[in-house]
Amino acid sequence: MKSIEQLIAQSRNEFDLTSEESQQSLYTLAEQLMEINQPIDFSSGSLPLEFRMAGKLVKSRKAALDLAKPVKLGVIFAMWGEQNRLLPKSEANPNGEDTLRTKLAQLEWVCRDTRIDWTLYAVDDGCPKNSGKIAQKIVAKHPLGKKVRVYFLDEHVPATEGPLTRLASANDSRKGGAIILGALKAIEDGMEAIIYTDADNSVHLGQIGILLEKFDGGFKVVLGNRKDPDSILVKQENRWGIGIKLLRHMQRMVGHSIFSQDILDTQAAFKLYESQLLKEIIKDPAVFDFSFDSDWISAVLASNIPFAKVPFAFIDSFAESASIVQGPMTTWETLLMGLIKSVRHRNLPHNEDMAQVLIEEVESSETLDLLIHHLPPQLQSATDAELGNPEIMSPDEVREWIRGERIKSKE
Repeated sequence: MKSIEQLIAQSRNEFDLTSEESQQSLYTLAEQLMEINQPIDFSSGSLPLEFRMAGKLVKSRKAALDLAKPVKLGVIFAMWGEQNRLLPKSEANPNGEDTLRTKLAQLEWVCRDTRIDWTLYAVDDGCPKNSGKIAQKIVAKHPLGKKVRVYFLDEHVPATEGPLTRLASANDSRKGGAIILGALKAIEDGMEAIIYTDADNSVHLGQIGILLEKFDGGFKVVLGNRKDPDSILVKQENRWGIGIKLLRHMQRMVGHSIFSQDILDTQAAFKLYESQLLKEIIKDPAVFDFSFDSDWISAVLASNIPFAKVPFAFIDSFAESASIVQGPMTTWETLLMGLIKSVRHRNLPHNEDMAQVLIEEVESSETLDLLIHHLPPQLQSATDAELGNPEIMSPDEVREWIRGERIKSKE
């Protein structure tokens, strides 16, 4: 048996989401660490990335093995434009992540010999590139194919009852509708806990034990938090310009009820909901787009339901990201406007003046494109903790800044 020092020395400082060899190396390291019968400190940022990621898998696997109660678990992800990431990497497909097979391997690894009975739900969100059909072909040939359900949102809308009645077609959904359909199917199948994630490999599903440990302890809502100091976050933040501070400032004013609860990572694609609670939440959704995360959280806060937050590992899958394909500011416009709908719909306290500024001044994502590369002087020295404080920069000052940037763009 190798020592901890030897395992650290052999660990890598990078992780390739497109590489099966990287996945296997991580499993091997986690298994070796499981055999060491002594406490291991995985928290140091100076440790190799692979070693720290293995630490999350070890924690998760041990938690899964120690669950006090059996659980039927549904894991959901939506697919739109995933035709490349669903397939393996090749010369013709350099960004391939083989995501469906990888997710199955991850779930099989963490749930083996545990009390977890899991099913994976893959939902095509009206993908123009037939992601759902690609997934079906993979499932048909996979040894764990019976553990997967593939659904197509456009086969279930318009609906005659339930939340999907508000969608005329799959074109009216931007992720949220597909996740809701997956949740409805998981609830129909008797799943007790529902986790949702993204279609890419950014979140290693070998970590689900970290969520289930809190669920087993009585929490009906468990939120993954990439902002936690104990999380592992490898993300290309430079995809945004300096104006991202203004967007976050506006977001936190409107979403004060959420962010004041120290829920700073609303969009983390690693969350667990108890199924009957989720059934109530999705009866009357405010949105069917990328901002559904905030809507579900708003419903939890409006009902005063206790929740837990947990750190986890997240490796950004950047190349095929929907925010890049569809335009990052298109995504941000959706998030901001959806947040307004959610806090109003759920009757949460919020800064209505800021909401009005956004509605009246952000005519489209093109307005945000004007703002993202410039930073108001009021926010230049603002800390992350100060964002959202109207005393730092008020809604009226934000309005003036937006109008000023619009004028400059026309000069």
